[in-house]
Amino acid sequence: MGRCSFFTRIIFVSVVAFAGGVGCQLYERNVPSASTAPVLPGQSTGVFTTARPSFGAALNNFMDRRPTPVQPIEFPHNIHVGKQIACTEYCHESVTTGPVAGLPSVRTCMICHNAIATDRPRIKLITEMRTKGIDLAWQRVYGYPAPSHVKFNHAPHIRKEIACETCHGPIGQQTVAQKTVDLNMGFCVNCHRERQAPLDCLTCHF
Repeated sequence: MGRCSFFTRIIFVSVVAFAGGVGCQLYERNVPSASTAPVLPGQSTGVFTTARPSFGAALNNFMDRRPTPVQPIEFPHNIHVGKQIACTEYCHESVTTGPVAGLPSVRTCMICHNAIATDRPRIKLITEMRTKGIDLAWQRVYGYPAPSHVKFNHAPHIRKEIACETCHGPIGQQTVAQKTVDLNMGFCVNCHRERQAPLDCLTCHF
């Protein structure tokens, strides 16, 4: 009697499972399929994450590993610095007034290059970009990841006459800007100590 009851329960569970599977299939036929999200750069499948396009990108962000920036043009810092053109004059004009240094737009470049070096291939390219209404899509070389909660402000550093090379390395000897200084917490704290600048957490963090 007990053995028969055992087999009865197995048959009952199997029938319920089969009926449930059939029912789910019938139900899913009436459910509209989700629209396929476009695959983002670096994303290997159509699976979408709101944080990063792929697991590899998320891991790199977590480890603060950034891909090498690719700039729209090879901006020759060495030539401009050699011409005694200060960073704060045109290219990074907001550096003296606020937190963000700012990056030059096509319009900024053409302030000078409407008349200077107009025959150079790079200037011809910028002139063509202006005609087509395309701006320069610069990629940041220096910056802090969001989890660090750093609120760096350029303006007070400029007012204290901290040279650009202090944080950005020998930028005047470079063409395309390259990251040569690791702006970690130790670097900033040591610099503040040397110059007797504030060391409380809220000076740099929010």
